[in-house]
Amino acid sequence: MSRRSLPTLIALVLAGLWGAGLGLAHWRGNLSFLDRVEATMTDLRTLARGTQTPPDLITIVAIDDETVQDEGSYPLSRATLARLVDKIASFRPKAVALDVLLVDPMAKDSDAALARSLSRSASVIAAAAVYRGGSQSVVAEGEGPLTRVPDAERFLWPLKPFSDAAAVGVVNVITDRTGTPRFVPLLFRSADRLEAAFSLRVAATAARQDPEFAPDRLSLGGRSIRTDIGSILPLTFYGPRGTIRTISAATVLRGQLDPGIIRDRIVVVGATATGTGDVFPTPFDPVLPGVEVMSTAIAHLTAGDAIVRDRHVRLADACLAVVLPMILVGLLAWRRNAIGLAAIVGVVLVWSAVNMTAFSHHIWLSAALPMAAAVPPALLFGAAQLWLGRSRAQYFATQSELLQRVQAPGLEAWLAKHSDFLLEPVRADAAVIFIDLSRFTGLSETLGPDATRDILNSFHVLVDEEVTGCGGIVTSFMGDGAMIVFGLPEPAVDDAFNAARCCVGLSSRTNGWLASLPAAAASRLGFKIGAHYGTIVASRLGGEGRQHITAIGDTVNVASRLMAIAADRNVEVAVSDKMLQVAGRDCALFKSGALKGPAETHIRGRSGSLTIWLWRSE
Repeated sequence: MSRRSLPTLIALVLAGLWGAGLGLAHWRGNLSFLDRVEATMTDLRTLARGTQTPPDLITIVAIDDETVQDEGSYPLSRATLARLVDKIASFRPKAVALDVLLVDPMAKDSDAALARSLSRSASVIAAAAVYRGGSQSVVAEGEGPLTRVPDAERFLWPLKPFSDAAAVGVVNVITDRTGTPRFVPLLFRSADRLEAAFSLRVAATAARQDPEFAPDRLSLGGRSIRTDIGSILPLTFYGPRGTIRTISAATVLRGQLDPGIIRDRIVVVGATATGTGDVFPTPFDPVLPGVEVMSTAIAHLTAGDAIVRDRHVRLADACLAVVLPMILVGLLAWRRNAIGLAAIVGVVLVWSAVNMTAFSHHIWLSAALPMAAAVPPALLFGAAQLWLGRSRAQYFATQSELLQRVQAPGLEAWLAKHSDFLLEPVRADAAVIFIDLSRFTGLSETLGPDATRDILNSFHVLVDEEVTGCGGIVTSFMGDGAMIVFGLPEPAVDDAFNAARCCVGLSSRTNGWLASLPAAAASRLGFKIGAHYGTIVASRLGGEGRQHITAIGDTVNVASRLMAIAADRNVEVAVSDKMLQVAGRDCALFKSGALKGPAETHIRGRSGSLTIWLWRSE
């Protein structure tokens, strides 16, 4: 396994474990800290989906401002409620539901009249759960449909005459922190007492059938309705206020209505008048009446169009919470460039499209959980990658700087781009220069190691600066001498011209350098330069751990021998006629100093003669 693969594998495992922990908590319903984000994302998806047509099964009879004005007071008297129930019952609805708490006694006659009216029809009235401390609690022990059912301290129950005459259901809903209703509990418990929700009682009364509960679902009216943990029903609103058909109670009391909008339908009576307080914010409307919230839940139960969020959906959420962060971390490890970023954006867009498509088809996949599972690992891994990349860049910068110091300047950048440079020997035309200090060995014996090092270091710096300035490379320093090549890493037409300029520059700067040394050292030192142009063989030499670039061939040998001739003839530079011909009459050796030649000379170790020129500075 590579050094890069192991950290990536660890990051993938940690990302998967993080997602698995969140997914398990979500599957058990214990991830409430994401509720606010999920609520916001749900509202956005609801608005993106748009207004839906509600099923034509329910009519709301609203106790609105007009009704209150006709009555002259609020709440309506029980006698008026009795007349309203009788009017509605006369049109033969499937059920009459009063979303009104009848917990306080009023005039005995009017209470009796309302009880009689309720008893003459299939009616349901409201109760309310009261929780300890004012906040809803649940019972989480055990398994089965009653697990996590809301646990109330007590119920606000209708007066006995009313509860004897009609079915009773609890009207409480589960809201998020903004007050928006998100779920309707279908069951409530208080001690050993178990009560059904108002919406469930109404739907069961209309269906003439008792509901049957099982884990994650209930059966009612031939429908199987999937529920969330604790037998709660997720709510998704059809639209703003009035989306579910609503008529005024005043219109019913006056008999000014179409009987067809009540016959064989569920009629829900509730308050919508200004100041009644029974309103909730929703994605579509900041003040949706509570009676429309109840009607939405009833519609979900009777039409079976509730959005699905059960343990199967939560399991899909949990699986995505494991897979998505691993995918994003894997993509970050795969490509840290535009391609990797595009792939990540593509994955996020696909997930968003799948999530929105599922929501439009009444499947509530979590939006907050995948984000909470994917974003922290991706950010942490990305930050770690950036930190490691920066550390690696600093390391390579240091190595590059070190390589520039050890390797010939100019070759470092070339080698970085062309890693196969000179893996195989290359023949090329080049100018080769040798420079060497005369009588330095004897001087070093008297100077000592520290002084010797200082002199050599300053000489090497001088040679390196001059050669680099002229466009050549120092292939090697050999103690008190150096080998210089013009024509690497690529040959150029002006290599010989630049080499001639380098010879003059080296001579000038070395003379100045010698003059700056102490007299005892300067009087004993000299220098010599040899230069030749021709074909060389450039290659890498060395093993796997250490390699250096060098040039060999007759051209190199001749340039080295010319350096010795320069010393024998007491000149500064000995240069071959071939190099001067290639450099041209405009080169620095013709333009400055004293150039003598041509002359024929024999080169040790080489047959025949060689035409050379001798140069001395003025």
